[in-house]
Amino acid sequence: MVGYRQLLTAEKGQTWIYVPGQLQSGYGVASGQAATSPYPKGTIALQTPHFRQLGLDLSPYYPGTLNISIAPAQFQLSQPQWTFPMVHWYPRSCPETFSFSPCRVIYSDHQATGLIYYPHPETKPDHFQDPSIVEVLAPYIPQIEIGSIVRLGVLSSQVEIFQP
Repeated sequence: MVGYRQLLTAEKGQTWIYVPGQLQSGYGVASGQAATSPYPKGTIALQTPHFRQLGLDLSPYYPGTLNISIAPAQFQLSQPQWTFPMVHWYPRSCPETFSFSPCRVIYSDHQATGLIYYPHPETKPDHFQDPSIVEVLAPYIPQIEIGSIVRLGVLSSQVEIFQP
């Protein structure tokens, strides 16, 4: 079993920072919706059992990502709650390192609690994200669509938001 680092944090007393964002179209690989995806069920569905075995349950979340642009701002995970190094989640690909941090997505009158999903680019074979795109795992959010304006909440102790 691959080892991982988990920071034990309590939400009480933590500071949430909210930034405006807009839902963007992704590659469709995480959800498996892309016609050319080598992963018909999607990468999230394939990765979920591996993360569960490592102690992180992704089953409450829709098996795809919300791609939220916070441009012109960018983000950096400074102390993610979970980091899983070199997860070998697919037999025909190289292991990847992933980090996750709690987040909130507010759309209209709906608030969802989710996770920032961050496949480390230095271990990722392709489908790189713009540095202003935050990939989020969240429960299904009714009526949200590409172009929707949202507010993204992140924990200031785990995520840095900055202007380049």
